[in-house]
Parts: sequence; C-alpha cells; structure tokens
Amino acid sequence: MSNGSQHKTGNIGSMFDSIAHRYDFLNHFLSLGIDRYWRRKAVNLISVTHRNCDILDVATGTGDMAIAAMKLDPVHITGIDISPKMLERGRQKINKKGLSEKIDLLSGYSENMPFDDNRFDVAMVAFGVRNFSDPVKGLMEMYRVLGRGGLIMVLEFSKPDKFPLKQFYGFYFLRILPLIGRIFSGDRKAYNYLPESVHKFPDREQFLELLSNAGFSGLKYKRLTGGIVSVYTGLKF
Repeated sequence: MSNGSQHKTGNIGSMFDSIAHRYDFLNHFLSLGIDRYWRRKAVNLISVTHRNCDILDVATGTGDMAIAAMKLDPVHITGIDISPKMLERGRQKINKKGLSEKIDLLSGYSENMPFDDNRFDVAMVAFGVRNFSDPVKGLMEMYRVLGRGGLIMVLEFSKPDKFPLKQFYGFYFLRILPLIGRIFSGDRKAYNYLPESVHKFPDREQFLELLSNAGFSGLKYKRLTGGIVSVYTGLKF
C-alpha cells in the first residue's frame, strides 16, 4: 500500500478500536434494529445461487455478517478486519454461540489479503467498502480470491432520493446520529465520519461501475428501506 493508503487504514483501524466496546449496541440502536433485517435480506440474495460453500467476510468487524451467513449452511466462513478490538469482540460472540469451528476471524487488509487465488466461493462485505483505503483495489482483491462462478455481495449505505425520506434521512444522518453516537461511544470523530463517508461514496449505478472495473459481471443491485441501503451482487466468470 502507498503511504497515503497506510495512513488512512491506520486511522480507520484506530477509530474502530475506540468504539468497539459500544459498536454493536449503537448499530442496533441507531438503525432502530433494522440492520438485522438488512443482513437477512443480503443473506437471502446470496442463497439464491450459493449455499454450502466457503465464504470470505471482508471488514467483518464484530462478525455480525458472518454470523448471519450461517443460515447458508456454509462449509466455513473466514472474516478479516483491521481492528484488533473489533475482532476480539467478534470472537467473543462467536464463541458464545458455539460457532468457533465454523467461523474464523483474522487480522487482514482488504487491499492485500493473505489468501491464494480462487480460494472462496462467496466474498461479502457489509458496510465496509466505504472504509477501504482504495475501494477498487479492495474489490479487485475480492475478485482475485474468488473462484470461477464466485459471487460478490456488498451491503452498503446509499442515499434515498424521494420525499420525505430523503429529507428525514439527511437530517438524521447529519444531526441526530453523530450526537447520539458521540454520547454513547465517547468518540466524536467516529460518528461524524459515518455520514461524511456515506455522502462521498458512490452508490447504485456508480458503484456498479466500480464493481465492473474490478472485473465482476452479471451486476445487480437491490434497494432496501427506501434506498437507505443497497445490496450489490456480481459474479466472477
């Protein structure tokens, strides 16, 4: 990675370390619990074509997406993340659920993954591509480690475009969410970073173009909850 990429990666890792102790609570609280529904819908989309397979979960955080993907009856799930404290929280949850034989959480960078080519059947990332130091390079790495016929699934925030959800979403994301996040996590920057990163991030057709540039084909996306989030899928042919 370049020095600039390393600097961003280090900053992001430190930021998530600082909020790891409240991360799960705030995810559920700030989304009114809808984040669980989003993950279920994403898993359902994967299940249409891929089950009983080897799965990679990039930017796994505390492992919520990996745990949700257990409904696919996977052979194995490997999660990677740059935040040691998030991984520690994730391992605790996985152990409590008795899933440690099925799910491994490892330290790893999205732009330089420690895996062989064609290793996985599914590569997924939930609310993490915005945090890649180089999104296209991270998506290209996901392409590299997928086998032929492999599926990528990206669950990410997008921007509603219809009244009144667009206006409410903008007010909540820019005003309410940073305030609540700061109060409960004690980290001012982390919950200012979230709306800023969502605002800057390409969504819908623009993100499909990034996936295409990374090599993926058969691209689709599905908007959920009025466009607050989108689920993107593509294949490695």
